[in-house]
Amino acid sequence: MDLVIYGLINRMNLALIAIGFAMAYGVSRLPNFAHGALYVLCACISWLLLNQMGINYVVSIAIALTTTTLMGALIYQLVLKRVRGMPFSEIMASFAIGMAILEAFRMAGFRGPQYSLPKFAEGVVEILGVPVDWQRIIIIGAGILLVSGLWAFTHHTRIGLGLRAIAQDEPAALMLGINCDLAATLALGIGSALVGMAAVVVVPLGTITVETGYEVLIFALAVCIVGGLGSLLGAVTASFIWGYAQILTVRFLAPHYQVVVAMAGIIIILILRPSGLFGSQKELEERV
Repeated sequence: MDLVIYGLINRMNLALIAIGFAMAYGVSRLPNFAHGALYVLCACISWLLLNQMGINYVVSIAIALTTTTLMGALIYQLVLKRVRGMPFSEIMASFAIGMAILEAFRMAGFRGPQYSLPKFAEGVVEILGVPVDWQRIIIIGAGILLVSGLWAFTHHTRIGLGLRAIAQDEPAALMLGINCDLAATLALGIGSALVGMAAVVVVPLGTITVETGYEVLIFALAVCIVGGLGSLLGAVTASFIWGYAQILTVRFLAPHYQVVVAMAGIIIILILRPSGLFGSQKELEERV
C-alpha cells in the first residue's frame, strides 16, 4: 500500500514538473531546455527573499513566481524568437541559458542542507495505514488544482482557446489574426510559472541544489516524450507511469538509478514509438 500511495504522490510531483514543458512546447514548438533552471531559480529567489530579506513567505513565493514567469517570457523574446525554426539552435540556446542560471547559483554557493524552504504544514496523517506528511498531501492537491485549472484555462477562456488554436494549426490561426509570437511568449511564461509552482511545493521536502535543475529537465523530458511532446493529456498520463517507475526503482534498485531508468525509457520510447502515447506529429511526418 505504501508503494501505491507514494507512487501517486510521485506521479503528482512529475505532473507538476512536466506540464509546464508540455504547455510551452505544445504552443510554440520550442523545447525549453532552461526548464530545470527555472525550477531552481524560483526556489532560490524564494529562499533569498525569505531568509536574506525577511519578507513574508507568501509574498516571497508570489515575487519568485512573478520573476520566473517574466524570465520565461524574456527567454523567448530575447533569444528563442531569433532562432525559432532552427531545432538545433533552439535546443542549444535554451540549454545554454539554463546552464548559465544554474552555474551562477553554484558559484553563489547554493549547496548544503540550510538551503531549503519551510513546509506549508507540519504533521503526519495516516492514509490506509500509511503515514503521509501534510506537505505531500499538499503536492497532490496542488497537482489536481493546477492540471484542472490549466484544462479550464485552455478550454474556456479566449486566450486559452487562442493558444490551443496555435498548437493545433498555426497557419490557420495566423490567418484568423492570432499573434503567434505573443502566443509563444505567453506559453513560455505560463510554462515557467507552472514549473515555479512545482518548485515551491516540492522543494520543502528536500534542499535546493544545482543538480536538481538538471534532474528536473531530464524527468520533464522523460514524461513529455513518453506522453507525446506537446500533449497535456500525454504528460499527465505519462507522469502516472513514471511516478510508479521511480518508486519501484528506489525500492528495488537505488535512488541514484532514477535518472538512468528515465534515460533508458526515453531511448526505448524513441525507438518503439517516436510520437509517444498521445503524440501524432512524428506519425504524420512518417505518413507524408
